[in-house]
Amino acid sequence: MSMSWSVLVVLALGCLGYVLGRRRAVASAGGDSRILHSRPIYYGWNVALFTVVPALAVMIFWALAQPLVVNAVLASHIPTAEREASPTMVGDVQRAAGTISRAVRAHAITETEARALTPEDTPTLNRMKDAGFATLAPAPVMDAAKSLRATNAKARGVLAALALALAAGGLALSLSRTNPQYRARNVVEGAVRGALILCSLIAIATTIGIVLSLVFESAHFFRIYPWQDFLFGTEWTPSFGGGSKLGMLPLLWGTLYISLIALLVAVPIGLFGAIYLSEYASNRLRTWVKPMIEILAGIPTIVYGLFALTIVGPLLRDWIARPLGAGDSGSSVLTAGLVMGVMLIPFVSSLSDDIISAVPQSLRDGSLGLGSTRSETIRKVVMPAALPGIVGAVLLAASRAIGETMIVVLGAGAMAQISGNPFEAMTTITVKIVGQLTGDNDFASPETLVAFALGLTLFVITLSLNIIALVIVRKYREQYE
Repeated sequence: MSMSWSVLVVLALGCLGYVLGRRRAVASAGGDSRILHSRPIYYGWNVALFTVVPALAVMIFWALAQPLVVNAVLASHIPTAEREASPTMVGDVQRAAGTISRAVRAHAITETEARALTPEDTPTLNRMKDAGFATLAPAPVMDAAKSLRATNAKARGVLAALALALAAGGLALSLSRTNPQYRARNVVEGAVRGALILCSLIAIATTIGIVLSLVFESAHFFRIYPWQDFLFGTEWTPSFGGGSKLGMLPLLWGTLYISLIALLVAVPIGLFGAIYLSEYASNRLRTWVKPMIEILAGIPTIVYGLFALTIVGPLLRDWIARPLGAGDSGSSVLTAGLVMGVMLIPFVSSLSDDIISAVPQSLRDGSLGLGSTRSETIRKVVMPAALPGIVGAVLLAASRAIGETMIVVLGAGAMAQISGNPFEAMTTITVKIVGQLTGDNDFASPETLVAFALGLTLFVITLSLNIIALVIVRKYREQYE
């Protein structure tokens, strides 16, 4: 039985357990659910959880451990001398096993023929070839592939039997415990609390794993490339033929320059729009305008990039850059920054509007009662009270600007340089990360590993922004507590 069928059977048993648990609980109370410790639904969920969770836990454990088991099986069937003579032999065995299994599922050959298949079995191999499952594996690879298939089949059988046994055992055990005094609600709520804790741990572990992967690969990069040249180099000229200059300062400058222009566009417009919507606009106007602003957040970034490439870039070049003699390219920092700023307006506006609207009305009433005007109340009472949340909104917009790639590719070009002219083409860290990791490149070369060092740099920048925002939030929050 395949794992998918095992999962379906276990889930079906869980549904059956839910129904049986409810009925048994009500029946044990003589039909009067008021004498039950918990509501009948909790007894149903209790039986379903005991039926499903242990079986699925075993399946998940096997799915995680399967690669290790497969490698161990292959190592036991392939002599060490042959593995050392052919480093790709393990991959060849896995591909051959997969080809034979697909041929069996497609009924090109029978399972019996697959078990007896040898490189000399020309008729069977020809039938596989005619069906589109060609394999030219030599005898050692073929033997190892057959052993791997046999091991996988045996493991699937054992896993299915174990999962079904656990499900049936959990179903029977939980049903036997079902009685009016059983605290089913406590058990179910404890299981839900455990699931929530597990999800939190997964999120934390994922974050730690991402950071560690960046750190380890960056350490590998700095072992083969001087960190001083990377951190303080002003030239970015990667070359897989050797002699690369991998200074990150041009990329860092382009990232910060474009992000700054984007924030200069997005923050004032978004913040003033939020103040108007929350403090001056009527409810009818607000219900129309706010969704229209939020539509901007749903537009794909590639559309913004095309808008920058075909409309904004040529307009800035023809109307401003050429008359001023500042540049002759449609791709520029200003193009990408303006379009990115438009993209970020909903983030600042919508979040700030929600935050400002959440300021207690008593603060406004108190200020107006003391004789302040509406503008004075907004400037000296509402905005300071909402400042922590607004800082968070701006931080979110800044993080989005730093990580944006598509608009930069189409709007700012790919020139890595340090210049103050906003009409010149530049590029950002994220664009170069994509460029260094795409294509058939040597993964151990510094030109590829530099992408991880650039990613670690971005992580440090965003982490610093979070720390700064946290300091600001704590400072002003204390003022109003």
